[in-house]
Amino acid sequence: MKDILGKALLDFQKGNYTEDIRTETNISEEDILPLPYLFRDFSEMPPLEKEALEFCKGKVLDVGCGAGSHSLHLQKKGFEITSIDTSEGAIEVCKLRGIKDARNINLLQLKEEKFDTILLLMNGTGIFQKLELIDSYLQHLKTLLNIKGQILIDSSDLRYMYDEGDDEGSIMVPSDRYYGELEFIIHYKNWTSEAFDWLYLDEQIFKNSCLANGFQFDIIYRGENLDYLAKLTL
Repeated sequence: MKDILGKALLDFQKGNYTEDIRTETNISEEDILPLPYLFRDFSEMPPLEKEALEFCKGKVLDVGCGAGSHSLHLQKKGFEITSIDTSEGAIEVCKLRGIKDARNINLLQLKEEKFDTILLLMNGTGIFQKLELIDSYLQHLKTLLNIKGQILIDSSDLRYMYDEGDDEGSIMVPSDRYYGELEFIIHYKNWTSEAFDWLYLDEQIFKNSCLANGFQFDIIYRGENLDYLAKLTL
């Protein structure tokens, strides 16, 4: 990866905004991700994100923080927050925006710290990459969570992306993989990323995985497009 996201975020932060990020997946055509959206304030956030931020408590870890919009809101409200992202440019932007504890680190490399809330938003399950890796990520998240802590994480059921197969409304999904396993590519200006794995999870599969790994699974918000916000507790 060439940290294309970081390049785009830094351009916007430094006043060099001329074009947006473009994304595509193995099941969809190219789509536009407007850079200003990644710098939104609380009033501009969708209801699911507002709900998640209102649910936060104690010491917070923001995983995949991007430009830091969620972290910044929580920091302004007085929360102690650690913001992490694998994009070096994103973390530089977070620091420029005033986030006190922003780190360029992979979630799996973060150890020997405990949090009351772990926040994974904008399809937080994407970080799991594939079904087979869910257990290892959930077990690692468990090591970062205080006994009475919570994980707030969102995802979407991608059934709507596939064709209905018959009059009874069955869905024609791939036979060679789980239908929520996607490959993403990011374009920005003249740069193109390598394809990377990104996972969307339906509620039932995610719930089963959480229960198998010692978590209680509760839905605290459902959106209009099969998207949902889950709370995981020990």
